[in-house]
Amino acid sequence: PSPRSCQPHGANEEALRYEIEELKQKDLALEQEIAQLLSEGYSLEELEKHISLLHEYNDIKDAGQMLLGKLAVIRGVTTKQLYPEYDLELSD
Repeated sequence: PSPRSCQPHGANEEALRYEIEELKQKDLALEQEIAQLLSEGYSLEELEKHISLLHEYNDIKDAGQMLLGKLAVIRGVTTKQLYPEYDLELSD
């Protein structure tokens, strides 16, 4: 059984209420951030394009990290040790 299933019914409901409230706060913060960006002259289409490009970048970065990891295993070194060889910064 999961830890939540071992909790009393009331505690589980309270945890759910807390989680819902947190999600509402995050939603409100995101709505405010979108409003701020729109007021600065960004369009929804432009924001959606940037988000799409960020997702693509993250997917490519994840694939690169996976390949570096496999190469490191093959060579018997750490991924960190490969960074200089490929002119990568640790923050990359």
